[in-house]
Amino acid sequence: MTVLLWLILLAAALPLAAVAELCARWWVRHRTHYYVLPPGMRLRLRPDPEVFPELEKLVRFDVNGEGERADEVPRSGKLCRMLVLGGSQPEGYLLDQDTSWPGALHRLLQAPERLEALQAERVHVGNIARSGVGSEGLDLILARVLPRYPHLQLIIILVGASDVLRWLEVGAPPSPPPTVQTSEVFRCHPEMSFGWRIKALALTELARRWRSRWLRPAQFHDRACKWIGRARAMRAGARETRTMMPDPSAMLAHFDVHFRSALRRAQAQADRVMVVHQPWFAPRTPEEIAHMWHGSVGKAWQEEVTTFYSLEVLARLMALLDAKAGRIAQELGVEQLDVSPVLVNGLETYYDSFHATPAGARAVAGAVVKAILRQPTASAHPARAVDLADVDSIEYEKVS
Repeated sequence: MTVLLWLILLAAALPLAAVAELCARWWVRHRTHYYVLPPGMRLRLRPDPEVFPELEKLVRFDVNGEGERADEVPRSGKLCRMLVLGGSQPEGYLLDQDTSWPGALHRLLQAPERLEALQAERVHVGNIARSGVGSEGLDLILARVLPRYPHLQLIIILVGASDVLRWLEVGAPPSPPPTVQTSEVFRCHPEMSFGWRIKALALTELARRWRSRWLRPAQFHDRACKWIGRARAMRAGARETRTMMPDPSAMLAHFDVHFRSALRRAQAQADRVMVVHQPWFAPRTPEEIAHMWHGSVGKAWQEEVTTFYSLEVLARLMALLDAKAGRIAQELGVEQLDVSPVLVNGLETYYDSFHATPAGARAVAGAVVKAILRQPTASAHPARAVDLADVDSIEYEKVS
């Protein structure tokens, strides 16, 4: 009788479980929002000490209930609310919560004299930047995320490197980079696919979200980003280093479309929009060059790679894209800030081609604070190396 009773209970429970799962799938698709970062996520990272001796030993990465790497949004007082978007440089994955420049910016702006200048009682700087986000990802994030935000006082944007790097990863073809998928930019979103295994259920996903948001368990990761050491070794031992620059016309046109669209979305949602130009490190000494790993043909962060573009090609492409970003911002009347003058071109401020050390992040935060407290301007940003007017005169690598 006991076995029969269990069989009866199981037969009765299965349809109920299926109904519950279908309801959960409906809820995910129709009642949830897009979040770049999972609300409530708490990471405790220990960067690999052999790869990153210059970084902090323990890094806090805390996400608030709004899906921002930031404190919870104040619910009282006259609030000046800002939002930072972009790629890995503002994300500051291997920098502590208060060390990343958006986190440091938040702390600096809380000084009484700065609050007075902002005509606010409280300030909040939310950071939803994420590694790998370029202009197309930025455009998608703004389209999906801004509708749930109130009107903001300032949106700060820093992108650029990912557009170049994604395009180089697929061999720099005469076409735009691959289309960005929703899952590449949003850790939580309503477009998820589900299956019937326990880990693939919508009920499991909702339980995971509930646990992260309300219980907030910390996830510890030792020797974080150890793979960068392997990527550096792959670059140093590359079988092929390409020194001829590929024709970037398609990549730049793709950037133009999406960056322009993203800035317009931001302008519609904020009193001010500021473009912080992507800084990059041009290494000179063997020690500096040994820290570099970007510019691969293939995903050096995921697979074995034997072909890289030279650092000179990478810098030239970044200069072209930077000039394009400056022209777009100028045409749209968007404020611009070039932080490169405050960043020493060395290992004191960069630990690879694009990412800031704690000292570099402090310098960026200080420059952004000064720009925020100035009267908004939309002055032209001078290109650092190559102006777009010179594009036609460049000899490109021919790519079939």
